Amino acid sequence: MKLQKNTHLALCSVLEFAARPGTQLSAAEIAEKYRMSPHHLAKVLRTLGRAGLVRAARGAGGGYRFAGNTRRVTLMDVIELFEDISAPKSGVRRSGRRTKSEAGATAWEVEDAIGVVLLEIDEIAKATFRSITLETLLKLVARRRG
Repeated sequence: MKLQKNTHLALCSVLEFAARPGTQLSAAEIAEKYRMSPHHLAKVLRTLGRAGLVRAARGAGGGYRFAGNTRRVTLMDVIELFEDISAPKSGVRRSGRRTKSEAGATAWEVEDAIGVVLLEIDEIAKATFRSITLETLLKLVARRRG
């Protein structure tokens, strides 16, 4: 499963805020760290704000801070804000060829079998994203830091 740029940036941003609860961070700080446009990040932060994951403070010294619960918010909670993953795709596109291979399967049967496997992989990925909380991911980051 490949995530869109917005989703990736949202996950990074939420983790930055969650790693420093109670601390306000500016959008410019995060945008610079991840080499993203502050304008692009602002759109992502608005979505995170509407979802109740971050709160904005305006004015001098303003910024954003984490508003969620790291023990309850999962990666999927963030991903679903930016990705359309609600309904599984209906397999792979079929070539329309009904030619049999030496093994006796038609082209569409092979393509259908591949589609079933790909759908299963997507479902496993979704289940994994639902099972990993921000707290778990922050612990992973800390362990890797040494």
